[in-house]
Amino acid sequence: MIDPRWRDLAEILVGYSTEVRPGDRVLIAMVEPETFPAAQAVYEAALVAGADPQVHFASAWLQRALLRFGSDDLIGRPADLERQALEWADVYIGLRGGRNPHEFAGIAPERIAAHRRAMGELSALRTARARWTLVRLPNEAFATAAGTALDETFDRFWCAVLRPWSHDAARWRTMAAALKGGRQVRLTGPGTDLSFSVAGRRWVVGDGRINLPDGEIYTAPVEDSAEGVIAFEQPASWAGQRIEGIRLVFRAGAVVEASATRGEALLLQALALDSGARRLGEFGIGVNDGIDRFTGDILFDEKIAGTIHLALGRSYVECGGRNDSALHWDIVKDLRKAGAIDLDGRPIFANGAFLI
Repeated sequence: MIDPRWRDLAEILVGYSTEVRPGDRVLIAMVEPETFPAAQAVYEAALVAGADPQVHFASAWLQRALLRFGSDDLIGRPADLERQALEWADVYIGLRGGRNPHEFAGIAPERIAAHRRAMGELSALRTARARWTLVRLPNEAFATAAGTALDETFDRFWCAVLRPWSHDAARWRTMAAALKGGRQVRLTGPGTDLSFSVAGRRWVVGDGRINLPDGEIYTAPVEDSAEGVIAFEQPASWAGQRIEGIRLVFRAGAVVEASATRGEALLLQALALDSGARRLGEFGIGVNDGIDRFTGDILFDEKIAGTIHLALGRSYVECGGRNDSALHWDIVKDLRKAGAIDLDGRPIFANGAFLI
């Protein structure tokens, strides 16, 4: 018997997030075996909506095998069936489970980078062709990484995703409206003094349609405008590996210096993916007050109320962004204890709270 909360989640994903209609071709990406209860609930909800749902399975275990034994050609190009499935789909619902966060340990960084470049092409295809949403589902590996018991982890998960999204979105849009028309952002905090332009760019509210959990206000910095330095106290994860103590220096919009206390080689590989990987694609402010602690998972951590995040690489066209890259990598900075955002020289956010 399906836990009724999975059906509640499926109704949000199918009825609200992607607005599935009769005749829609719905691709359900089931990542890791533990996501099956969610896949079953979403499959049923899509059928009830009159759609044609199909399920695709993937796992970090399989990716590790590919990275260990696959040819350079297989690693470096998008998987044929995944590409064809995305070309087929009107709607994509990604159910993201997790494995051991060190699953790719021992794999050469250049092989990981080549695979991530290929996956980035699939991500760009999904964004261009389908109505899509992603949900991050907790399991034992997630709870271990977050340092919490599994039942507590699920309690926090339900609190973060089973929300009155329409009501929350209206509140967050009021915040976003106060940012409209601003031209210059300045971020300050420990090890950080970074400025960039947002002139002519749009602020978008993450209202539960693209990600679950959601809850962010984001835009696309002007591509050649970032100047200064930012340090990230929280670890980041890329290609399943942990990178700590990231420090980035920007000049004329591009990263000119990059260092990390752990995983620096992988950081440099990410920045070398392509010509757009060294530029900012996104600036976001977390506003989901149902998430109050770091988990080590970006879909949760970037939504924590009082944090900000910057994405290196591909920008979102809905924000007016023009940066093209196979990379879109969000890195979170916590401003709840120290840090501020100024907009056109006016303080708008300090110590984790809006001032507007």
